[in-house]
Amino acid sequence: MKNVGTAPPLTHEAFRQRQKTAEVDGLSYKPLRVAWTDLGQGKPVILLHGIPTWSFLYNEVIPTLAHSFRVIAPDFLGHGYSDRRDFFDRSLLAQTAMIIRLMDHLGIERADFVGHDTGGGVSLIMAIHHPERVRRLVLTNVVAYDSWPIDDMIALGNPNWRSKTPKEVADFLASGLPDGLFNRDRLTQEFEAGIVAPYSDEEGKISIIRNASALNTNHTTMLVERHGEIRAPTLCLWGVHDPWQTIQDGERLAREIPNACLVRVENASHWIPHDTPDRFAEEVRNFLTNDLNPLQREPSL
Repeated sequence: MKNVGTAPPLTHEAFRQRQKTAEVDGLSYKPLRVAWTDLGQGKPVILLHGIPTWSFLYNEVIPTLAHSFRVIAPDFLGHGYSDRRDFFDRSLLAQTAMIIRLMDHLGIERADFVGHDTGGGVSLIMAIHHPERVRRLVLTNVVAYDSWPIDDMIALGNPNWRSKTPKEVADFLASGLPDGLFNRDRLTQEFEAGIVAPYSDEEGKISIIRNASALNTNHTTMLVERHGEIRAPTLCLWGVHDPWQTIQDGERLAREIPNACLVRVENASHWIPHDTPDRFAEEVRNFLTNDLNPLQREPSL
């Protein structure tokens, strides 16, 4: 990868200020606000985060990739600073519909997709149900099969959590972040504060509870028999120390998806875009700019 330099990461406040927003219709009975980052020029690459994060997870990856691509990093409905009101669906299917609406709003017919966690579930749905919109696919420590939701998210989805204060919910979210990082020096105060910031008021508290309650493993198990239909060249980019979405799922996806390869990233865990941002950006850029069939590429170990 060409050394393009590394800009200091933005604070979460600055990251939010850089976001664009629009009211998008067709997703509920009235328009919903969608927030996203749009940086760089060239071939569009859409970065999809998971739960309980938001697009801030890609804070250090976005400017690096933006040297080569037009990087679109949206917040899912109910996550980050997209709409957090309490009257719409937040399931993987609903998030997929939002991504299609956002692409139409931005005039993007086709894009490369990078999906992490539940964003990977959405990416799988896109590649199977809307293959004409997906050029290449990067699946990185994604939800798949029946390995999710994890216990913390099941607990959080209990409506009884409404009685807790926003601080109690934010502290609970923060307490789970270390388990998804191999490099503990990456557990900075700013990363922790940034991830939980959208959920640290009453509206955000209710929204993250609703997000957790919307997690439905049927939305990935229904895809398993169709993984072989994916025609987009696919990279399974996996932090091997993930305690939740294990390397075995990455290996299985790489076997089941035609035209796929697996890159195992040592010394990285679940929050791989933050855990090892330089390696993550390098692998994504190399894959998206490589003209060879992915199966012809020597896998990184």
